[in-house]
Amino acid sequence: MISTASRFIYRESQPKRRLPAAALQIALGVCAVLFVSGCAHTHSHSHAEIEHNIATEQKPWTSLDLNNDPNQFHFVIVTDRTGGARPGIFESAVDKINLLQPEFVMSVGDLIEGDKANAAQVDAEWQEFKGIVGKLEMPFFHVPGNHDMKSNMMVEEWRRRFGPIYYHFRYRDVLFLCLNTEDPPDTNMSDAQVEYVRKALDENKDVRWTLVFMHKPLWDYPKPTGWAKVEEMLKDRPHTVFTGHRHSYMKFERHAHKYFVFATTGGSTKLRGVAEGEFDHVIWVTMMKDGPRIANLMLDGILDENVRLAPAK
Repeated sequence: MISTASRFIYRESQPKRRLPAAALQIALGVCAVLFVSGCAHTHSHSHAEIEHNIATEQKPWTSLDLNNDPNQFHFVIVTDRTGGARPGIFESAVDKINLLQPEFVMSVGDLIEGDKANAAQVDAEWQEFKGIVGKLEMPFFHVPGNHDMKSNMMVEEWRRRFGPIYYHFRYRDVLFLCLNTEDPPDTNMSDAQVEYVRKALDENKDVRWTLVFMHKPLWDYPKPTGWAKVEEMLKDRPHTVFTGHRHSYMKFERHAHKYFVFATTGGSTKLRGVAEGEFDHVIWVTMMKDGPRIANLMLDGILDENVRLAPAK
């Protein structure tokens, strides 16, 4: 029931989309990861409620069924920064993501240009990237692309900086699988990774959805890559697959599931527009009860509050 108290109050017991940093508990790799809101209780959310003093039968709103399901959450995906990075584009995406304030940011690889043999160059590029994503006001999850893992040296550099080359975590009963399509380089999933996925899926049978993040769209390659085994394990559970690499947007339907290839967040592109799938974007994902809802946000369409200023007097 909505109160008819003699005051108007909009109450927000807990922010819907942001988690306090101190309450963020992450265990990567073999262990599942659980993000929890609040210090003492898992999923301890309560709905915001509107109180009003309007007693007439007619009301100046359509309903008070607020869109604040505590199991609904929002995150952003960034796609290829490199493979011919255009300076400043990914950096602008970081600023615009901070305007949007998602709970966290996922990636699908190609974060640096990379070099097969020059370790000093690779180190410098990772240092640069660390500075860029360090400006985000929320967590960022690294996923490797072919530019991030061009050689065994680069694989070891990844391990030194980030630990596992594939991992998973769980958030609000959604399983996030962060996979590696360069295991080993290039365009492969090792038997060990396939077995890792098998175990992660087996240990998380009760999730409401599974989201897969990887760089290359392995289902669309003629050669065996190891993906067929993973897809067979996924086919009977609700899931969605997110990839990049081709710098051109495309949506696939496979076995009644949605698979996405994203365009660019700064990587090389002719920018011929939506008809050719060539644009810079970030992907806003709202996790609903019936799966993820995808919104492609063009970078040139996200503007801050200073888009037009009144002249100084």
